[in-house]
Amino acid sequence: MAWTAERHPDRRAVGGPRPMTYRQWDAHTNQLARALTDLGVRPGDRVALSLAGGEPLASLHLAVQKAGAVSVPLSTRLSVDEFAYCLGDAEPALLVTDPSTAPTAAGAGAGAGVPHRDVAELRTDGLPDGPLGSRPAEGDTSVMLYTSGTTGRPKGVPRSHRAEHTAAVAHLVQAQLRQGEVVLGVMPMFHTMGLRSLLASVVCGGTWVPQARFDAAESVQLIRDEGVTALYLVPTIYWSLLREDGFDAGTGLDRLAYAGAAMTPALAEELVDRLRPQALVNHYGSTEIYTFTIGPEGARKPGCAGRAGIFSRVRLVEPEVGAHPDAVVAPGEQGQVIVSMDSPEAFTGYWKRPDADAKSIRDGWYYTGDLATADEEGDLWVAGRVDDMINSGGENIYPDEIEAALVRCPAVADVCVVGLPHPRWGSAVTAFVVPADGIAPAEALRELERHLPGASGLPSLKRPKRAIAVAAIPRSAVGKTLRRTLTAGDYEPLAELELGGNRA
Repeated sequence: MAWTAERHPDRRAVGGPRPMTYRQWDAHTNQLARALTDLGVRPGDRVALSLAGGEPLASLHLAVQKAGAVSVPLSTRLSVDEFAYCLGDAEPALLVTDPSTAPTAAGAGAGAGVPHRDVAELRTDGLPDGPLGSRPAEGDTSVMLYTSGTTGRPKGVPRSHRAEHTAAVAHLVQAQLRQGEVVLGVMPMFHTMGLRSLLASVVCGGTWVPQARFDAAESVQLIRDEGVTALYLVPTIYWSLLREDGFDAGTGLDRLAYAGAAMTPALAEELVDRLRPQALVNHYGSTEIYTFTIGPEGARKPGCAGRAGIFSRVRLVEPEVGAHPDAVVAPGEQGQVIVSMDSPEAFTGYWKRPDADAKSIRDGWYYTGDLATADEEGDLWVAGRVDDMINSGGENIYPDEIEAALVRCPAVADVCVVGLPHPRWGSAVTAFVVPADGIAPAEALRELERHLPGASGLPSLKRPKRAIAVAAIPRSAVGKTLRRTLTAGDYEPLAELELGGNRA
């Protein structure tokens, strides 16, 4: 931040209704850092941040680190119990909330032993705006993010200043961003994608345009009014934007990147047709190691995860528990994705979770739990997670390719494929479908059934044996599909249909 403020003091750093230049933002975050130290925050302390998003959260995230402390941004979608767990696990020296998150914090008993302030109480009037005297070392912890916890308790992922800075530089190169890029800051900052958009914008002297909560119509208006040139989003948000008027080539958008889930060919085709971007990049990575692989040819190879990033080494090994890092699969065979912990973008282990370390880190490699194959060009295609595999009639089936085929049905707005218990097949491929606008649930299922034999391109083994219409597919705050919610039976069916003609 300080270096960019020296290079471009009068360049617009923050867009939106309360814009700031880099000189102003650097001074403001310095003052906030002093306000935090006045409240007793010391180097190495953790500061929990539970705010809706936008500039106040971004400024606090930077200010905490200027004070030498550790930023702990918490998801605004945490339940009271989850919030209490994360707070107890992180043991912060201070919790900062805003009016939208204060009720959850109060319900979690946040006041018990943890000093708590509303963001409006952090007064900066009269405080010096110069840099603080002490600086954290590269190896000190910059931020601790909590994983989504879709398979159990959230895990704290401490990341060093070196890892965060390197990941920001990697993002600039890999997403093909330019100096002065104007980016939309709508991805939540309790997730690595939101932080990467913010930090990469600072590194390149760009303009970060905040949007505290996603609203498709507002996003399109911001893109047009603020001259946004680059987006880094999850595929579900791109789908929402495509349904809005004005999201077209006239916006000036020419750099698109995505992560968090695979992009279907149908979505990639529509984005290319509508926006004609110069770059459509798939970023495949995680909170633990920001970059695994990069797929830079989203138009030619939609959904392809590509090859290892500029700071990464990746292997495909036998998809078995305890597989050795040297147990590399043969070319064209499916394997589990593992990534070298030597990457400067990597964490060094989970917060107070040696059990999680033992499961995910072995012999200097991080075991992602994802399955992939390499094509003839050496690019990876991720087939889903080991845990998502459906064993139907003795065959292993993965949902991703089925979903990509089903979403092309005009009657389907969204889809999720899981395996549900079946007396004959053991586990039956089941499609949960969100009907397209204006189509009744039962009719959408009948249209899907007509789509299956020919248009889907799926062999009979992979065609769903049952379809269930629902109002929405459950997803996390960053768009990851929560399959376990559906397999646990936590849904309200709008219509159901046993699909005929595909029981072979």
